[in-house]
Amino acid sequence: MIGDHPAGGHDQPQDAVLLDEPSTSDLRAKVTDAWREFAGALAGVVASIAAGAQLELTLDPTASGTGDAVYSVSVEIDEDGRVDALAVGNAGLPAGYRMDRAAVADMVALGWSPPGVMEGSGEHFGLRATVGDAKRLAGTITRTLRDVYGAPHPAFLVYAVHDPDGEPIPVTPLGTARLDPDLGANGIEILAPGSAGGPDVGDVLELDEQVRMVVAAMMKSTPEQLQVDSDGDIGIRAGSAMVFVRVRDNPPLVDVLSPVLTEVEPTEQLYVKLSELTNRMPIGRLYCTNDTVWASIPVFGRNFQSTHLMLAVQVMTGLADELDDRLHGEFGGKRFFGEGDKPTHRDGDDHRTGMYL
Repeated sequence: MIGDHPAGGHDQPQDAVLLDEPSTSDLRAKVTDAWREFAGALAGVVASIAAGAQLELTLDPTASGTGDAVYSVSVEIDEDGRVDALAVGNAGLPAGYRMDRAAVADMVALGWSPPGVMEGSGEHFGLRATVGDAKRLAGTITRTLRDVYGAPHPAFLVYAVHDPDGEPIPVTPLGTARLDPDLGANGIEILAPGSAGGPDVGDVLELDEQVRMVVAAMMKSTPEQLQVDSDGDIGIRAGSAMVFVRVRDNPPLVDVLSPVLTEVEPTEQLYVKLSELTNRMPIGRLYCTNDTVWASIPVFGRNFQSTHLMLAVQVMTGLADELDDRLHGEFGGKRFFGEGDKPTHRDGDDHRTGMYL
């Protein structure tokens, strides 16, 4: 995977925590089967399309959270049955999304020639094969998209096949990847999640599975490496704060929330402050319950949009880490990772107002 895995907040390895979690095991098997199906279909398409045809595969940045970075692989068939494949290199990626030395080494180990080595590859990694090598080539491309470029599932890929004139060529579907006839070498146009042109991620995976895929892609990790507690909540450390991503079934909802302060005294001044801050927030709310101040941003689960979840996580991770420090300085209490924080002192006869927000 490109980049380092985020450090977890627990001593026990995340893989060990998730090893016996049934839903995670099921998801892992589903993802493996989906990639196997994709590789088999890709091999069939490479072996069958006519000379001069070009295949484009792209990790959809609107679904995977890669911003302006477009990770793509193209395959072109010539009249002699030769297959030239090109994969994006660092020159085609913005800062922050470029491959580190380990990722470049992985590309070479998979069989790619470094940019400029293969004739005509320019700034791309190059790989030359024959139609008879379609199965091996499909395996290499699949591992490149999954293991190096970080596609969490084939449903995050869009593809198109076109002739030398740019006209689309109908082919057998590439598993759960999405067909986009407008995807071309001379001007990439990416379908937004939920657009027509092929099955969306939501047609393939349940809501909780989609959420794990999106969060893993944001953290440049895998669903198996996410920190998931016994309730199924995904935990993300944000400085001294902790952010949880929780999936609710009825109604379908994804709640991105953080216990900003615990063991805090629920005073009138605190409620006024939380109300003022909530009114200034573009999305989400702050509230106090059971001596804990929570920040919450809901995301609709029906017609789920991965970009909405990515925005909520990005906002919450920044907001929680800032708010816990600010509110702790004013109202005391304990931050999630606040070493040495002490709860607010209360007299035994203090009257607690309870939660009314």
